[in-house]
Amino acid sequence: MESIKQAANYASEQVQKATSGVSKETNKEVAKDSNASVGTRLNAAKDAVGDKIDESKHDAKGEAHKQQI
Repeated sequence: MESIKQAANYASEQVQKATSGVSKETNKEVAKDSNASVGTRLNAAKDAVGDKIDESKHDAKGEAHKQQI
């Protein structure tokens, strides 16, 4: 039963990791857009960094759950 719970947690972390990755890439593109205002670009760059941190966090948590399976 515990391995089923860990597998579900692993899957959840993988989904969250993917979501953070997509958000990061979107924010990177906005940050590079020369047609966007400086404030918008800076905010997108800040958000991309936060998304990268979240992506790494979810990857680490997912690996921990995977090891417990």
